[in-house]
Amino acid sequence: METQATLSSIQKAVWDGTLPLQIKLAPSESRIYDQTDPYLISYPRISYLPSLLRRLRAFFAPSLIDPKSQPHDGWFSFEGVPLKWHLPVGLLYDLYAGADPASKGTTEPDEADWDINNPGSPLPWSLTVHFSNWPDEELVRLDGDGMVMHDAFINSVKEADFLRNGTAKGIMSLSKEDSSGLWKAVQDVDLPSFQRISSILLPPLNQPFRNIPIRIFLPLPPDSGSPSLKVVQSPIPPSIPPTSVAASQLTLSRGSITAQTQTIGTALHSMLPNLFPSRRTPVLAKPMLHGAAVPMSAPAEEVVRSSAYGDGWLYVVVRMMG
Repeated sequence: METQATLSSIQKAVWDGTLPLQIKLAPSESRIYDQTDPYLISYPRISYLPSLLRRLRAFFAPSLIDPKSQPHDGWFSFEGVPLKWHLPVGLLYDLYAGADPASKGTTEPDEADWDINNPGSPLPWSLTVHFSNWPDEELVRLDGDGMVMHDAFINSVKEADFLRNGTAKGIMSLSKEDSSGLWKAVQDVDLPSFQRISSILLPPLNQPFRNIPIRIFLPLPPDSGSPSLKVVQSPIPPSIPPTSVAASQLTLSRGSITAQTQTIGTALHSMLPNLFPSRRTPVLAKPMLHGAAVPMSAPAEEVVRSSAYGDGWLYVVVRMMG
């Protein structure tokens, strides 16, 4: 079992992760079509795109055809696909544009991958911002006060809290100040404040989770013609009951059988056996988290404690091999 200090150091590395973004105004909304200068920023992977809308609206204001548009009218697309605003930007990049995950566990791309003048370069990630023609069939509209985003985040926290503890009493018992503070800590990338509040929700290290809050995002076939995401979710306990473990894997201690620790590999094999026929070795696909390949042997609960996104969920992207 990893120590709290080790888990915290991994969590800090996750929160320090950033993505270079190049955001352009939709040509159809610009008075000078596609000659508008792009907005460049190094943005935290754990953050959410709508948090950029106020500064983007101000930056592109001189070029907008419609001067009456508001920041909360803004939405983002990548290669024509509207991006789900309730998903962290790091997850969106891994889903739509991320290169093969780094084998050494680093999220930093090689300098050779950075070429702002090369449209084919994976970085900076080139996005388009729109302030009109909201895609109502695919995205829930935002509001000027930011409450739609806040409520979506807190609801996601509640779902993760329920899976971890078997009850959502933890998040429900938070004070209004702490509930708002949790979301503000993610917005501000304020890890100390986040850790203070999230420690109220997380069971102590000596108390295992009831279930692992994990969602698996699957790649869509190139000819699917659909921008929808395929997500797999199932209650996964932090340990595998002895009855479901092969006899060769059972551990005998003083005449009793101990459960096997649930790893990323065993969880993926349980949820997606066709893609992950082996519990130990990636054969057809590999799991990706925060831009890096996740070791199949990593204990699932420890990965959640150190590497979950701000809402408490472990969002794993499946990357096909070969």
